[in-house]
Amino acid sequence: MHNLDSDSEDELPPGWEEKSTEDGNVYFVNTCNNKIQWTHPRTGHKKVIPKDLPFGWTKTMDENGKPLYIQQETGNKTYVDPRLAFAKEEKKHVNDFRQRFDGSSTAFQVLHGVDLSGKYALITGCNAGIGFETAKSLARHGCNILLANRNMEATQQAIEQIVKDTKVSEDNLKSIYLDLGSLNSVKKCAMAVRTVFSNHLDMLILNAGVFGLSYEETEDKLDRTFQVNHLSHTYLALLLEPLLKKGSRVVFVSSESHRMASLKNVFVKQNLAHPKDQYSTLIAYNNSKLYNVITAKILSEEWKHKGIAVNSLHPGNMVYTNLPKSWWFYQMLFMMVRPFTKSLQQAAATSVYVATASELEGVTGLYFNNCFYCEESALARDKDIANEIFSISLGMIEERVGRDNIEKYVDKYCNRKENAT
Repeated sequence: MHNLDSDSEDELPPGWEEKSTEDGNVYFVNTCNNKIQWTHPRTGHKKVIPKDLPFGWTKTMDENGKPLYIQQETGNKTYVDPRLAFAKEEKKHVNDFRQRFDGSSTAFQVLHGVDLSGKYALITGCNAGIGFETAKSLARHGCNILLANRNMEATQQAIEQIVKDTKVSEDNLKSIYLDLGSLNSVKKCAMAVRTVFSNHLDMLILNAGVFGLSYEETEDKLDRTFQVNHLSHTYLALLLEPLLKKGSRVVFVSSESHRMASLKNVFVKQNLAHPKDQYSTLIAYNNSKLYNVITAKILSEEWKHKGIAVNSLHPGNMVYTNLPKSWWFYQMLFMMVRPFTKSLQQAAATSVYVATASELEGVTGLYFNNCFYCEESALARDKDIANEIFSISLGMIEERVGRDNIEKYVDKYCNRKENAT
């Protein structure tokens, strides 16, 4: 599916130079015989570059009328077109992309040279931890961010910290109240978002999550881990569909823990929330992360014809955040392994990569780890199970807040099951 050739194959043979045209095409010059060709002399593939300069670069002319490029932050000047650093091979298939980053990459490295000016992103759970790093990284490159959180005081502090760290204008950062423990709050938030983003949303990053909670019911009479991690995010994505246009990307932050999910009695009871009398903190979390992957795959198929990409990902193992704050044992465990796990910048890298990478244009329905595609669990790949999970989720939403704005999905998935019987 992917070309995993080493980068050495891209190296030019001696005597060859790589150059670019104004309209974003790459050509190759043999300096020995002045031969020019459009394909790479080693790979035989064509390459293209972005039409716009990388973020932070401007173009001028020297005294001889020759193009000169200036890096605004450092003042460095060069005659080499900086777009060449972002040249990529023309794809033969939408999923034909090579790995550029890995588990040690940071969000800032992923975004190097990327200009997100004029883009709009909504991120849930971003007043601290991985979500905060994701918001900060995107804002640093010009993206307008809507921070959707429950704690408005902490959100304002996060905005002030982002402005301090990145020097971006506070006008690019807005907050909105969102309590994922309340489906009514999700509905109010989604309706309000339309007035903020002028009917379009480029990135929807569903990052918020809880872990290690003992059994606790929300106002909707559901296990909080299940509702916060899965059901409310599913509902939010469906309600924001009208803002998603061709090229928009939806990112579900899941976990490798989805591989340890257990669906025992789920289909018998038609209830995805973990029951109180059999409650297991870890299984409740693992299941919610499986539902994230499944929902992303379902919506990727539903929205593919619109050009909306929906993918899921694992940010990193036991990253030190506020996630384990519910129990002292988890806090101690996460602290002990902190030197061996990803930093917050590294943990945010895959979210940022999936939300912005140019090679992922049109790529949908995949699961990512360490900034690259990997195969999800067998349960997540089972289409019958996926349809059943999505159907039950819709039924649980409809039972509590009605079917307004999600009618077509309720009719398609819930009625299909009724018709089958």
